[in-house]
Amino acid sequence: MADRTETRETQELARELAEAVRGEVSAAAGDRALATMDASNYRRVPRAVVAPRDAEDVAAVLRVCRERGVPVVPRGGGTSIAGQATGVGVVVDCTRHLRRIVSLDAESGTAVVQPGVVLDDLRAAAGAHGLTFGPDPSTHSRCTLGGMIGNNSCGSHSVAWGTTADSVRELEVLTYGGERLRAGRGTAALDALPPRLRDGVRGLVDGDLALLRTGYPELPRRISGYALDALLPERGTDLARALTGSEGTLGVLAEATVALVRPPAAKALAVLGYADESAAAEAAHTLLPYRPLTVEGMAADLVGSAAGLPKGGAWLFVEMGGETAAEALARAEELCRGAGTVTTDHTVVTDPARQRALWRVREDASGTATRMPDGSEAWPGWEDCAVPPARLGPYLRDFRALLAQHGLRGTPYGHFGDGCIHVRIDFDLLTAPGIRRFREFSGDLAELVVAHGGSLSGEHGDGQARAELLPKMYGPELVGLFERFKDLWDPAGGLNPGMLVRPDRMDDNLRFAPLPKHPVDVEFGYPHDGGDFSAAVRRCVGVAKCRTTAPGPSAVMCPSYRATGEERHSTRGRARLLHEMLAGEVVTDGWRSEEVRDALDLCLSCKGCRSDCPVGVDMATYKAEFLHHHYAGRLRPAAHYSMGRLPRWLRAAAPVAPLLNALARTPLAGAGKRLGGIAPQRAIPELAAEPFVRWWAKRAPARTGEGPAVLLWPDTFTNYLAPEVGRAAVRVLEDAGLSVRLPAPGRRRTPLCCGLTWVSTGQLDQARTVMRRTVDALEPLLADGTPLAVLEPSCAAALRTDLPELLSDDPRAARLAASVRTFAQTLEERAPAWEPPRLDRPAVGQTHCHQHAVLGEAAERRLRARAGLAGGLSGGCCGLAGNFGFERGHYDVSVACAEEQLLPSVREAAPGTEVLADGFSCRTQIAQLTDRRARHLAEVLAAGLPPRE
Repeated sequence: MADRTETRETQELARELAEAVRGEVSAAAGDRALATMDASNYRRVPRAVVAPRDAEDVAAVLRVCRERGVPVVPRGGGTSIAGQATGVGVVVDCTRHLRRIVSLDAESGTAVVQPGVVLDDLRAAAGAHGLTFGPDPSTHSRCTLGGMIGNNSCGSHSVAWGTTADSVRELEVLTYGGERLRAGRGTAALDALPPRLRDGVRGLVDGDLALLRTGYPELPRRISGYALDALLPERGTDLARALTGSEGTLGVLAEATVALVRPPAAKALAVLGYADESAAAEAAHTLLPYRPLTVEGMAADLVGSAAGLPKGGAWLFVEMGGETAAEALARAEELCRGAGTVTTDHTVVTDPARQRALWRVREDASGTATRMPDGSEAWPGWEDCAVPPARLGPYLRDFRALLAQHGLRGTPYGHFGDGCIHVRIDFDLLTAPGIRRFREFSGDLAELVVAHGGSLSGEHGDGQARAELLPKMYGPELVGLFERFKDLWDPAGGLNPGMLVRPDRMDDNLRFAPLPKHPVDVEFGYPHDGGDFSAAVRRCVGVAKCRTTAPGPSAVMCPSYRATGEERHSTRGRARLLHEMLAGEVVTDGWRSEEVRDALDLCLSCKGCRSDCPVGVDMATYKAEFLHHHYAGRLRPAAHYSMGRLPRWLRAAAPVAPLLNALARTPLAGAGKRLGGIAPQRAIPELAAEPFVRWWAKRAPARTGEGPAVLLWPDTFTNYLAPEVGRAAVRVLEDAGLSVRLPAPGRRRTPLCCGLTWVSTGQLDQARTVMRRTVDALEPLLADGTPLAVLEPSCAAALRTDLPELLSDDPRAARLAASVRTFAQTLEERAPAWEPPRLDRPAVGQTHCHQHAVLGEAAERRLRARAGLAGGLSGGCCGLAGNFGFERGHYDVSVACAEEQLLPSVREAAPGTEVLADGFSCRTQIAQLTDRRARHLAEVLAAGLPPRE
């Protein structure tokens, strides 16, 4: 009965909200599930989600919720790490519509922004005027200004430009009680408040001047609690600063005026090596007199490969600026000299590309630190404590000792110059004893931080993670002032309750509590997660790198999010829905869930997240797993039969290929596409008149090459659709002196297959059968170490990853996977002395997503360079992605993905430019959407070889 009443009340709430606002309102299970978590350890289920279009919509949401007594939680990018972006009432999503930069005044160096403006968008707009926004969290590509103001975010340049509070000039705020006001600096701004607030703020400050003057520790990264000391007259009576960092508990931000800074024209990055983390921490504050832009620290246990770094066990990344490159370099060299003999080595990096590569290691640390070196999980909660910079060395030693005392592990890194440390700790948050240890450690660490004169939070806010412990830092009297300040602004307690004051316990609402207590029965082996699907889904910690709107030049993740802009089509959104599917509270249909199915429908299975996600979420595998269970014993979509079983159809069609090619050019093709679930806009690829394997059988007696053996994989796409690629590869491999062989077909002359099309459509039983047949046939042929050269990147990736993970019980599968090589890798390893033909022309095109994610393209880059093919290939995704772009309903998203990088680069290429694409999907997309023809690298090299005698 209670559940029905709650459902009815939620429906009535959603209906009233929908009538009151112009933006989107949803109480649907899928949309609520997407907002249950942020990047913290916490989970709370909202009753509805609203995406307001303007401040009037926000005011209407507050009115409806106030009348109904429903809490409101403002939310930006959802990357908060302390739980403050989760709530049980109505979540106000500022990212969909409130993304406007209202104005930017280069002369005064200020900008007026809405709360949903992404930091990188503001930086790009300011950059056109030689300006930037100083605070720069590692999530700068997706965090919002509203979220930064809510948390008082900082970033690596805070030693130069301070925290967000230092950049806030004025805030336009809506209170839960319905007031709309401007909070600025000075007594005039205070006088402009409604009388209730004006008199209340003055009374609070005047009544406790001594406590406000003495109760706060002095350090650059004091983020915990309300900044009531900013209201002191000697500090300018700065109401805007006092509200910054209030975590949405006092008002909802409608608009903000922020200051911009002028960065130096040139930068040089000094990387200083130290014997260990402690030495780096001791040294960090001594570099501040050189006026650096950053002093970031990390140790070898986080960096992994130290390639390109000076020798040492820990490093400080110190950025120096100058008006010219020479001045920046001179300042960096001066700093290195001044660092003295405590360093083990140093280097100065001036090349922007190398600088970006080093900074990417630091920016991804919030994700990579979630896994310990042995693969076990690590979690936030105490990831941003700060102490006075001069105390950092002693604090870190005591911190390490406290970890050891509690039997815990963590990998500190972070803003050493500001005394702020980030660390994920291997808490066990799944069992009662582990949660007790988490709580006991938290109390002890809070006392340690306070003993060193520090702040429980130095960047991410208190939220639910630390607010309970604020009395240890500030004492009961100052915390009592916090409560009075909250009650003054929000007497009904409707804004983000449970945060900062009167908080929920730090061990309540843990996101893991509703997950299954035992491993779920699944098909893939999930070797990196102990075979546990729940653990695989837990990989997503919410840092939301998948929500970037513009990928880097070599990045892929997440093409469907960039095409739609919807959270459910991001890697994080899909992981959230899978989490809620396992939890069973919001998404209640388990594997039959339509919410999860719909979100996964636009997943291209590009595997970009497998490499680009800092925590290695592999949504392509999760999608295949879900589809297997979702359609078990049920009729599947037509495309699963037509394209999921493509190898069978192509084998049957091969004898009558000319006839079918002719029919594909008639009106009958439309009926065939409707029957097969294929998009009507798509042309059917032409079948080869002579499959590659048949050509090979004819020429086999004449084949040459006495050098090292290579087993060439006759994948389905090469065999039946692009045999010219196979013929070209044979030509090149033999020119390199290699002895090329092809595996014999399986029993009853059945062609061997990697199983890719069955995997991508979730037909995992059939995929496993196909893969076992392949392993049976290839095992004896690869026993002597012969590599398996695979021309189609998607098939190579399937053999390298999907096959051993589906056949995790068969050790032969792992051996087969280890033998897989790309075309370029084969040449590099087996014929290192071979010189490719010099082609000397520019090249454009795309690296296949699966190659990027699983195999890498370093060997391909080197081979192209040796052949004189100049220019880098596009990042992103071609959008066709195997069956995805052919399926009915996917055409528009498929084209949008291609238009992001690939198609513009092809269209803009000068005549004579080589268009490269090793993937059949990529070549097909280019052929169908441009007037250019793309070729496999093997084809290009073969065409450059001299004719055979």
